[in-house]
Amino acid sequence: MKTMKTIALATVLGASLAAGANAQAGSLSGNIGVTSNYIFRGLTQGSDDSAVQGGIDYDHGNGFYAGTWLSSLGASNQYEMDLYAGYNFTAGGVDLDVGYITYTYPVGAAQSDIDEVYVNASYQNFGAGLALTISKESGVYEDDRYLYVSAEFELKKDLTLTVLYGDYDFDDPASTDYSHIQLALARGDFTFAYDSNDLPGAAGDARFTVSWGQSFDL
Repeated sequence: MKTMKTIALATVLGASLAAGANAQAGSLSGNIGVTSNYIFRGLTQGSDDSAVQGGIDYDHGNGFYAGTWLSSLGASNQYEMDLYAGYNFTAGGVDLDVGYITYTYPVGAAQSDIDEVYVNASYQNFGAGLALTISKESGVYEDDRYLYVSAEFELKKDLTLTVLYGDYDFDDPASTDYSHIQLALARGDFTFAYDSNDLPGAAGDARFTVSWGQSFDL
């Protein structure tokens, strides 16, 4: 679910992964969406092309959930398919979400599959999370770490602003660590987002995206 990928767009392992938290016991739900640019952790995933996305989530009713999420990747035939499972609970007034996710690329992108464990926490309108890579299909440099903090503000009824700061620390010495920010303005089913990072060259260019998404019971 790399469009956890703006906050509302699931850029932080949030929207789809936590879907089970609001579902009824033993319920099944779906989600669909389109975005002008699939941004994940501050980087475009489809060469700045638009993407079609969707998934299915199951909530057991006692905090456990599982699901799958897919996204097209630009104009090629490649696509991303994520599988995840986790547990939602509250401790000391803080909502917690712990789980496991695997990012797979069935077409092309050889040796690109990645497995992560994650923990997300939220209190009132503040959030934070940590994702740790536990394995890669390539089998090398598997200890990447991603950390984020966020805050959400209701500007007026049905209009919210989310601010997110994330930091990526790679195990591979050939990869460049980076930080990024995201500003996401959401109204109804639409989200307008600004993303930027401190990478050099075109990868670090600021990007504006518009996305639409909707969830429904199955």
